[in-house]
Amino acid sequence: PMYFFLGNLSCIETCYTSAILPRMLASLLTGDKTISVSGCITQLYFFGSLAGTECCLLAAMSYDRNLAICKPLHYSTLMNIRFSFQLAAGSWLNGLWAITVLVLFLSQLIFCGPNEIDHFYCDAIPLIELSCSDTHQVILIDFILACVFTLPPFLLTLISYMCIIATILRIPSTTGRQKAFSTC
Repeated sequence: PMYFFLGNLSCIETCYTSAILPRMLASLLTGDKTISVSGCITQLYFFGSLAGTECCLLAAMSYDRNLAICKPLHYSTLMNIRFSFQLAAGSWLNGLWAITVLVLFLSQLIFCGPNEIDHFYCDAIPLIELSCSDTHQVILIDFILACVFTLPPFLLTLISYMCIIATILRIPSTTGRQKAFSTC
């Protein structure tokens, strides 16, 4: 399962660059640094979905390590291929779901006048600041989604590694502790 999760993580990292790099290279080569609002929202969608997926996937990976170190005898029963696939699929769905809601609200905003973002990629808050319409609801949605889709994975990761450290510190031999730490 660890290598399955690492494969997913490397796919996410590869796609990260694919979400931003083409537009950035086009800007550098042509000198044209403009992007349409729809292009900006599209870039934000892909980048945001990958970021959300990565948060959830890192939590799933920490849970995998938690089971491997804290419950080694039950590990193969608890972390089977099916459960690993479900964790990875849930990570991808959560990442896609969170940004889809935000993009739906962003697409309802009205943008007027010359707009300029001082970033090399489209981010939600700078894009919201360019809107001529009332943005309070979109900012609130962005905050809620950020809390809901990043705080639980962060807490799960933190708790998993606290349990791992506590378990490792209870291992009597130095070699055993080093071996357990190396898997993290």
